Amino acid sequence: MIRPDPSSDGQAMPVWPLLAMLAVQTLATMAVFALPAAAPEVVRDLGVDRGLIGLFVSMIYGVSIISAVFSPGFVHRYGAVRVSQVVLLAAAAMLAITATGTLLSLGLGALAIGVGYGATAPAATHLLVPQTPKRVFNFVMSIRQIGVPLGGVLGALIVPPLTLAHGWRFAMAAQVLPALILAGLLQFPRRRWDAGRNPEHRILGRALFGPVTLLRQSREIKKLSLASFVYSGVQLCFIAFMTVHLTTDAGFDLLAAGRALAAYQIAGAVSRPIWGWLADRYFSPARVLALHGLVMAAASLATGLFGPTWPIAAILAVCIVAGATASGFTGLAFAEYARLGGARRTEATGLGAAAMFTGVMMLPLSMGATLTATGSPLLCYSALAVFSVAAAWVIGARPAALPIAAR
Repeated sequence: MIRPDPSSDGQAMPVWPLLAMLAVQTLATMAVFALPAAAPEVVRDLGVDRGLIGLFVSMIYGVSIISAVFSPGFVHRYGAVRVSQVVLLAAAAMLAITATGTLLSLGLGALAIGVGYGATAPAATHLLVPQTPKRVFNFVMSIRQIGVPLGGVLGALIVPPLTLAHGWRFAMAAQVLPALILAGLLQFPRRRWDAGRNPEHRILGRALFGPVTLLRQSREIKKLSLASFVYSGVQLCFIAFMTVHLTTDAGFDLLAAGRALAAYQIAGAVSRPIWGWLADRYFSPARVLALHGLVMAAASLATGLFGPTWPIAAILAVCIVAGATASGFTGLAFAEYARLGGARRTEATGLGAAAMFTGVMMLPLSMGATLTATGSPLLCYSALAVFSVAAAWVIGARPAALPIAAR
């Protein structure tokens, strides 16, 4: 039986629920980035512009914003495990649909996975928080979030070889079975892990917008959402423009630029549990998140200054620092949403996911338009630095807050 509150330091870390939610996040994220990983073959085979792949990802995140906001009610009513199974089935559906290899199937696939993907964080929070001791709370939440970069790395390692050997349609279809297997395995602990679900919980009407109401009720959550919007947008700006910036302005070839981007991604994955551990033991999560903003601002300025005279080691160091902050913050941010949400932590996490997905959609689009209009990477990265400092000030200036349920 899931305990109602993570207050006992005598509790053991929820290893199996944590591994299960980590696996769900990893497979779902791998599905999201599978098509971009096979993008050159998809574009050539279908005879479309490469911008279609960006539209595909944007559609996923756009639908995920909606599912992140609306999913907490379903989590309360049907349980975190059942909703996680739906996430996996949505990923499998997307992969199967896109494997048919038509333009229409790409759009339908994006809609299919978007319906489930936004629920990953609320479901994981709902399951893990009641079972997690306070002494490792931020650490556990940060480990769960490793599934995002891990899914991206697995997609980059597995999908291209499968695509070259058997075609991109096969590479999509090959991922269906692991998602279905994991969904089936989750059925074994489902009764025990979902024992606290409320079959009478309302999911229609005003209850659908429960996460949004938190913005009006909590100034602290409003500030955290603003910072999460900025940080996640900066994170994706690095990912979206790093390769082009290095090959165009820093004299890198494509292989070297890929290594730099890989260093960024790896740093984001490795650093997440480290930040959680620091927040559990030495600093408040708000201070650690504020530090993230200041450091990613410095990394943004340095990135804007990249040029042919920069040593490769210096550029890689900047990429690692940027990845450890701009890509390493999410686990800690979700932990803060859960803490501030109190009894409404599932709704708070849904709001956090929606804020992050919105930043992922809007800031890269804005940076792309600015870069096209001005041709100045320094101007774009300087703007990211200003946004990051502002977000850091917002987070750092807020007082320690009681959970909403305690007010």
